[in-house]
Amino acid sequence: MNDRPDYEFCASHDLYGHTACPGCGEKILFRHVLDVLGPETIVVAPAGCGAVTDGVFPHSLSPVPYLHVPFGATPSAAAGVRAGLEKSGRSHVTVLAWAGDGATFDIGMGALSAIAERNENVLYVCYDNEAYMNTGMQRSSATPTGSWTTTTPASRLKEEPKKDIDAIMAAHRIPYLATASPAFLDDLKAKVKRAREIKGLRFLHLYSPCPPGWKSDPSDSIAIARMAVESNVFPLYELYDGRRLRITYRSASVPVAEYLKLQGRFRFISDEDAEKMQSEVEKNYAELMSRHEKSEISKI
Repeated sequence: MNDRPDYEFCASHDLYGHTACPGCGEKILFRHVLDVLGPETIVVAPAGCGAVTDGVFPHSLSPVPYLHVPFGATPSAAAGVRAGLEKSGRSHVTVLAWAGDGATFDIGMGALSAIAERNENVLYVCYDNEAYMNTGMQRSSATPTGSWTTTTPASRLKEEPKKDIDAIMAAHRIPYLATASPAFLDDLKAKVKRAREIKGLRFLHLYSPCPPGWKSDPSDSIAIARMAVESNVFPLYELYDGRRLRITYRSASVPVAEYLKLQGRFRFISDEDAEKMQSEVEKNYAELMSRHEKSEISKI
């Protein structure tokens, strides 16, 4: 909470460094999200990659207060911090809930639904690396069909589809929801800025490459993130009040098979399964495009 006019917020990120794996998407995302939010921010984070890679004690890469909370308590703790700020007359401070897919899609789902229903003034960000990566690469409900994890080995690849967390959050009619990627930083920062200015529960779903869990080369993280968008596996859009949708980037519609090739976690799936994934991606994107074209904000 530094008030000095010469405070160089971005430079402080590199003061001591972090302990994340090379090519980690979460750390890229964290830096750029905080660059937009600025020093008047409090981070609330559960157990997960974001919590254990914040730096080696007694140092922290975070230039703002970073509150560590139990796995399923992030939404509740963030709401409590928000209430305390309001009571103390510091309503201008942003409360950033920063959680992975395990804490969001699974363990914290009930509490997340509660703060969404109450429309708490919290910015909730899910960095989605599609498994419990910090505890040994176990599958979560965010893990896509056909993916290898330590609990869905080659003999029993995950059969269930990835949970549609965005549809769940949209059903709560929250003021703002958006997807974003580290491969499209202008889009990411624009959405963080919009979310910062909106009151109520805002939900950002961020694509977060994980080289160890995805069995990919660390140098390919941004290429994979870009390919996820270009193949429509992870389309970029924003949604207001759960109804008005706008696609913020038109993809090149690259074949899904090209996206899969970059990640060893998909090396066990058959050509037939890859074709099914392509069909499902096309269907989902067609539905998004239809909603985009019907929305009055589609031409913004």
